Amino acid sequence: MKSLIALIFTFFIASISYCQQSDPAAKKILDAVSAKFKTFKSVQAVFTLSNEDSKGHVLGTKKGTASMKGSRYRISVAGTGQEIFCDGANIWTYDKSANEVTITKPDPSASTISMQKLFTNFYDKDFLYKLNGDKVVNKKAVQEIEMTPVDKTKPFHKVYLLVDKQAKTIYSTRVLDKSGNVVVYTVPNMNGSANLPDNLFVFDKSKYPGVEVIDLR
Repeated sequence: MKSLIALIFTFFIASISYCQQSDPAAKKILDAVSAKFKTFKSVQAVFTLSNEDSKGHVLGTKKGTASMKGSRYRISVAGTGQEIFCDGANIWTYDKSANEVTITKPDPSASTISMQKLFTNFYDKDFLYKLNGDKVVNKKAVQEIEMTPVDKTKPFHKVYLLVDKQAKTIYSTRVLDKSGNVVVYTVPNMNGSANLPDNLFVFDKSKYPGVEVIDLR
């Protein structure tokens, strides 16, 4: 579960620069996705998280919800008892089975890919990227972009993005890690004008009676 949490939460804001070897056509699409997301005041989305083997066989699927507002976010994954809150300065990871919450600080240098970066400036200086072409997935016209990390010590070796051609948003992200596992995030739609209060992104201890707090800040 810790690896799942790590995958879902480092993905959100990096300074953008471009490698000369990257595909200008892919860059144009990614720029449009980033520009579209920046027009959203706050976002709510339902996503599907799937695990696959190296042959593409689905090993398990979970659904979740994501709420985002600036550097703040809140993620829940159904069936795991896990919730993650971030107010931009602190991260609370709640485990229902143990009734405990762990508090940490955001780590912008972390080497994993999380959902927040997925929705924003995920194509930073650490990646080379190229456009693989157009596809139709679930009756949606999408464009596939292949991303390869420059740093070979990253825990993953390929990331495949499907961009909704009409909406200019990420439809799915397939992450291939070096152990042979494949994690796929699918976001069929999102609400970019959700009205989200700031306290949504803060863990309220009073709502979790008896919770044990582990402060690692």
